[in-house]
Amino acid sequence: MGTSPTPSTVPLSMNPTESLRLLLVEDHAALTANVFDYLGEDRYELDHAADGLTALHLLATQTYDVVVLDVMLPGVDGFTLCRRLREDLRSTVPVLLLTARDSIQDKAQGFAAGADDYLVKPFAMKELELRVQALHRRERGLRDMLEVGPIRFDIGQQRAWIDGRILDLPPSAARLLEVLMRAYPRLVTHEELSRVIWGDAESDANALRTHVSALRKSLTQRHPADMIRAMYGRGYRLVKPGEE
Repeated sequence: MGTSPTPSTVPLSMNPTESLRLLLVEDHAALTANVFDYLGEDRYELDHAADGLTALHLLATQTYDVVVLDVMLPGVDGFTLCRRLREDLRSTVPVLLLTARDSIQDKAQGFAAGADDYLVKPFAMKELELRVQALHRRERGLRDMLEVGPIRFDIGQQRAWIDGRILDLPPSAARLLEVLMRAYPRLVTHEELSRVIWGDAESDANALRTHVSALRKSLTQRHPADMIRAMYGRGYRLVKPGEE
């Protein structure tokens, strides 16, 4: 068994395009070493954090395919960390909770915090790997579909629905909607949107307003709420119904 890794990147794959990036948040050194030994194969790239604050920093600055998160951590516990991941960082990365607490109430608390799966200690390493792979497959399948409020957008087909009804969008409007949905809730600047349509950040602002207006009209024909906010002199952002 190797020594416990420090809270930093530990690359186990030389080809990141084929590897699965996993963050293990666990303060137990022996268990951490076992996980690293078992998953130390070409298809995994592992990072480690021994406490919640270190994990939050990594999650805010790095991108992961799956997070394996112990509940009992020093400082910020796993439930709180998961909730902050969802609410503060607005991350949808799959989270697998590890815990010795196996009551229905504990599981309900974990799922309410935003966890996707729950594995009770002690566990077989093979089961951990199978659950990680299942979460990754599910997330990968969802990446082709964007969803903000009542709007769903199929990236591959460039088709959108609102409240389950298809939106008849020209190609330029579909590209605008995709960019706004990908950025939600962030503001998208005029320059970014101009590049989407014309490939040129210096294009006519009036022409951009015309395209955004056409998209807004298509959305409001299917749903009463105006979900595109214009930020004067800056750009546009998408909002869910009821948001400001």
